[in-house]
Amino acid sequence: MISVQNISKTFKLYRKPSERLKEIIFRQCRHKKFDAVKNLSFTVPGGQTLGLIGENGAGKSTVLKLLTGILIPDTGTVHISGKITGLLELGTGFNHEFSGIDNIIHNATYLGLSRSEINRKLDEIISFTELGDFIHEPLKTYSSGMIMRLAFSVAIHAEPQAFVVDEALSVGDAYFQQKCMQKIREFKAGGGSIVFVSHDMNAVKVLCDKAILLDRGTAIEYGEPETIINAYNCHIARRSVSNDDVRAGRSLNGYGSRQVLIESVTLKDEHQNETKILISGKPADIVITLKGQASMEDLTLGIVIRDRFGQDVYGTNSHYLKKKIDVQQGRTMDIVYSFDQFNLGPGKYSITAAIHTGASHVDQCVHWVDGCAVFETVLGDEPFFAGLIRLTPKLHVNGD
Repeated sequence: MISVQNISKTFKLYRKPSERLKEIIFRQCRHKKFDAVKNLSFTVPGGQTLGLIGENGAGKSTVLKLLTGILIPDTGTVHISGKITGLLELGTGFNHEFSGIDNIIHNATYLGLSRSEINRKLDEIISFTELGDFIHEPLKTYSSGMIMRLAFSVAIHAEPQAFVVDEALSVGDAYFQQKCMQKIREFKAGGGSIVFVSHDMNAVKVLCDKAILLDRGTAIEYGEPETIINAYNCHIARRSVSNDDVRAGRSLNGYGSRQVLIESVTLKDEHQNETKILISGKPADIVITLKGQASMEDLTLGIVIRDRFGQDVYGTNSHYLKKKIDVQQGRTMDIVYSFDQFNLGPGKYSITAAIHTGASHVDQCVHWVDGCAVFETVLGDEPFFAGLIRLTPKLHVNGD
């Protein structure tokens, strides 16, 4: 279990190194204080994962360093039931002149393993990395993905009771990332506690039981991952509109400046009948009705389809499709996303819609509505398949 109670961490920022010396000699304050973490508390029971999300500089990496003992909190307490390891900045604790094997031995020693434990686990650690003969080469010849393989393998095989993961896991190939995710799931199922930091919102939704939204070192939201991710999108929208506008918009179904409103989102089947059940592979339309509270030009309308776990299955917007949207004050208009083949697998889904400027809602969020339509996709008379996406392969058997 991980228990954090009211931790804070403040750094002194100097314009240049000499200012630090002048402060000591002349006893004059020549620094600015930066509160990286402020009065943060949370608990991660065994067998659960907590996600930390937020913009760059929100304090996520500082929290992980406080958990692992790299930094000491100015106030508050951190209690870990057992050993904690993790994957922070890529290559932390490694010597780039040493070989992969030598780095395994040294890094495992830093993590508290005895030489006999290292010898017992060495083959298993090397096998997991799948580095082959490169394990005997110096680390300076490795790619970032190879270093990540080595670092993750050592950390996860050190038999920790708690594990922390930063963005370092995002490098490398898709196969090994999946392998790491499976190992993390196994660690979690075995009763380990995990704190996970990522800008990959789907990974947060899949791996995490709870999530915290950090802003300038302070926890501003705590709850279910999908709820916190939606709050994160709302938080980003505050960049382009006033806080009052965002709060008002969010309480009235969605958030944003609301100069143009998303009035409704409906689905139509191949016969243009409104429906909440679509047949996989058949034509379908997503119809979004906009109403202009003010006249605006060159707007972007986007959609995201999410599965029942809240994972983003598909998303696009009019900016990428090179379509210009102009809205007149007091007028309504329909925007139609038309699919010749709606190739989602069987299951339940929701639609999030957003109207904004530019390529994303970060530029100026006008109206964002989560879960504005729900529907189900079923199989028709096409061959059975499993998964989220319907593909249409042709099968060739040699000898036919």
